[in-house]
Amino acid sequence: MHRSIVLLLGVLTFSVFAGNEYLLPMKESRLVGSLKYYQVRKGDSVAEIARRYDVGFLSVLEANPGVDPFLPKTNSYLTLPTWLILPNVKPQGIVINLAELRLYYFPPDRSHTVYVFPIGIGRIGRETPTMTTVIKEKIENPTWTPTPNIRKEYLQKHGKTLPKVVPAGPNNPLGEYALRLAKGGGVYLIHGTNKKFGIGLRVSSGCIRMNPWDIKWLFTHVKIGTSVRIINRPLKYSVEPDGILYVEVHQPLSKTKAQKGRKKVVSAPKKLQKLVDDSFSKTRLKEALLSQRGIPTEIKDMDKK
Repeated sequence: MHRSIVLLLGVLTFSVFAGNEYLLPMKESRLVGSLKYYQVRKGDSVAEIARRYDVGFLSVLEANPGVDPFLPKTNSYLTLPTWLILPNVKPQGIVINLAELRLYYFPPDRSHTVYVFPIGIGRIGRETPTMTTVIKEKIENPTWTPTPNIRKEYLQKHGKTLPKVVPAGPNNPLGEYALRLAKGGGVYLIHGTNKKFGIGLRVSSGCIRMNPWDIKWLFTHVKIGTSVRIINRPLKYSVEPDGILYVEVHQPLSKTKAQKGRKKVVSAPKKLQKLVDDSFSKTRLKEALLSQRGIPTEIKDMDKK
């Protein structure tokens, strides 16, 4: 078994480092991290717990079906999604999996380490696109130039007119740091925020939103020209060196407002289906595809006949 368990007894403290730092596994393995449990204290909310442990809000809800996001039961235990399967793409630069609402950073000078951050992404109608690109520009204290459509929507929703340019400062929704992507004419950014909510949610106009301390750390470590790959894969799986098949399934992103809040189907690719050839493992896979808890699930020991 790869999984180790860490119990966190109701103490909310900021991590010394931004994001979650994981040691990359041995060759042929893609499992990183460990499963952690947090004991809820009176007055805790899921949003606060997610923020303090630098994991996504929706990721915590996925891992804990039925939990009250505002008043989780005191003394109950929440599973923190800090055990995961790396995306099956080249471990280089920045990799963003929209379905996970996670950003992975693989430093070029530390081949044994990966940093994982929760992110906010584009809402329905203003989806963050998949792409392969690079960091084009690094901007400290960015100004924000809302598009005409954004200004129109803001006026309709709030009855106020946004200025054509929002200067740097506490009222700027881009926060203190921004990384401009080359593709799309430079309209897409990885940036901070001036709000305490929105990380681990679909709330942006298409950009990638990060916690202020996370984007500050990332901004200081990445260089112009760093590769960025944005994918959308709700299902990941890995056959580990010890022969255990793990599957990690996330809730697919809603494509329309009508889909929001509804259960959406995740299908196993044919290659995965071929690995699952007995009734017990087929049942395990079916359960993982239906539950969509966003944490690795052991499906089968491939070495057992």
